[in-house]
Amino acid sequence: MTVEEKVLALREELNKHNYNYYVLDNATISDYEFDIKLKELEKLEVDNPNLFDPNSPTQRVGGQITKSFNTITHKNRMYSLDNSYSKEDLLDWEKRIQKMLGTTDIEYTCELKYDGASINLTYENGKFVRAVTRGDGVQGDEVTTNIRTIKSIPLILSEDFVADFEMRGEIILPLEGFNLMNEERVLNGEEPYRNPRNTASGSLKLQDSGEVAKRPLDCLLYQVVTNERKYKTHFESLEAARKFGFKVPHTIELAKSIDEVLDFVNSWDVKRHDLPYETDGVVIKVNSLQQQDELGYTSKSPRWAIAYKFKAEQVSTVLNEITYQVGRTGAITPVANLEPVHLAGTIVKRASLHNSDQIEKLDVRVGDTVYVEKGGEIIPKIMGVDLSLRPSDSEPTLYATHCPECGTELVRTDGDAKHYCPNEFGCAPQITGRIQHYISRKAMDIDGLGGETVDLLYKEGLVENYADLYELKVEQIIPLERMAEKSAQNMIDGIAKSKEIPFEKVLFALGIRFVGETVAKKLAKHFKSIDNLLNANFDTLISVDEIGEKIAESVLNFSKDEKNLATIERLKSYGIQLEISQEQLQNQTNKLEGKAIVVSGVFHQMSRNELKKAIEDNGGKVSSSISKKTSFIVAGDNMGPSKLTKAQNLGIDIISEEDFINMIK
Repeated sequence: MTVEEKVLALREELNKHNYNYYVLDNATISDYEFDIKLKELEKLEVDNPNLFDPNSPTQRVGGQITKSFNTITHKNRMYSLDNSYSKEDLLDWEKRIQKMLGTTDIEYTCELKYDGASINLTYENGKFVRAVTRGDGVQGDEVTTNIRTIKSIPLILSEDFVADFEMRGEIILPLEGFNLMNEERVLNGEEPYRNPRNTASGSLKLQDSGEVAKRPLDCLLYQVVTNERKYKTHFESLEAARKFGFKVPHTIELAKSIDEVLDFVNSWDVKRHDLPYETDGVVIKVNSLQQQDELGYTSKSPRWAIAYKFKAEQVSTVLNEITYQVGRTGAITPVANLEPVHLAGTIVKRASLHNSDQIEKLDVRVGDTVYVEKGGEIIPKIMGVDLSLRPSDSEPTLYATHCPECGTELVRTDGDAKHYCPNEFGCAPQITGRIQHYISRKAMDIDGLGGETVDLLYKEGLVENYADLYELKVEQIIPLERMAEKSAQNMIDGIAKSKEIPFEKVLFALGIRFVGETVAKKLAKHFKSIDNLLNANFDTLISVDEIGEKIAESVLNFSKDEKNLATIERLKSYGIQLEISQEQLQNQTNKLEGKAIVVSGVFHQMSRNELKKAIEDNGGKVSSSISKKTSFIVAGDNMGPSKLTKAQNLGIDIISEEDFINMIK
């Protein structure tokens, strides 16, 4: 046997032992024997550096240092899930998808919702190549070196699963390992970690992968993302993934109805406390991958999946004070400052009171003993008051009448739940909030600049709005607290690079009230430049698809303000992209203007997303369901029979993928 053959044989054997121990929980070799074989392989690799492989079992011990984590754009966006809390929520969801699919013949998968840190693993030709955190769903941080240390993640697949794919999962810290880590920290006189979820998430960003390797992290997988159609259902793809070495929990079950889904929920709401890791709900998915494609996504979440959250933990504590926060739009949010209390793995000191109506409805008062829970187990909120413990001298809460930051009298318009501070250009949190929104990842994505730095720049009089960023000089930044020449230069470089950001993101970054990511895309696509948008009248604005009166009025208010117009002119002078580029315009036509088009089936020349983009680039609107308003259907293989029947009954034209490509040429 050659040295290379010996190395390959040892790697294969050790990978098999790793799989048996960490995935199957069935050790077939002692720890001592495993270590002897690992040391033998390690020596062979040191003596023969030409045989180095980043996916070798010897690399799982870590030791590499990562000074900074690269930001990577996800090939396939990692969406968040819609949440539900009752049977009625699930039934409403089921009705929506039945209507869109035109059938009641839908099978579901039920999976536990693991409480950890989401991760995206990329495999090419059977080899692990990259791991990226969820981040904001569009892009995340590359943590490949740290993820290699988690022994339940296969680095090389033993057989041909699918050629190139992504594996989605959750990095978790099992309760036993978490408790042992805390025992050790207490013995060393260190503060114990608060909860497994945050500790798992923090572990992924440690600079020394050797430290990560010491932590008993695990990875539970829940989705295969691939363009190959080797498997017809989500359940089938996960079953196959398990056979090929991935740790897919055996708790996943199929359900034929929402009643069966609720049986699963009710069962695991009790049994989950016996699991070796934390869960906070159940994820329900449409099982058929073809039906998933048919349903598609909203701007935030897949239509084919929903999370059912277990009832949140609730505790009681004393409300010490009510304070008020000012958001970037001037919206006032009352905050309950609480006697610290332990809730769902964290110490809670503050909770949201939402608005004055909520305070009045609950009759919340300072000094009350209140019930607190985490909404969706994320943001603490006040749920009620224990009136039996109310102090005798208690007085009703009088909502703030003036801004806590600038003293301006608050306003509240009819139909609006919140009070607002109208001092848009003179209220510090609004000024810094708009700049922080402008530099955020989903907007101008300016590296080297964060919220604390924005506050510092404002306090030092260096910026008063986001246009001021483009006049900053390195020598102005270096004297600031915690700044050095390199960090100052990184900030200036990041600001300069933002001039390449496309118009639709710039429009979102401007912070026009009610103009979120999706609305910004629609407005940018329709008007093509900031000048066209700001010169549009009310009727023109509301004629744009999905733009209502509230958004139209907000855009008009923005365009009438002289300060806003002056800022826009400054941004133009700095070279910010305030119109769609010629390159983008070349790929856009009005061939499909006014047409509502449904995409259905499996396609070969273009992916479903490419088809939808082509429709939008040519002025059409992608519709999710068939109705009298549907102009025509682009149909691929395996179009749903109920959709076909509905289209025929309504007399709607059905064209092929090839017909569509010829249509837009």
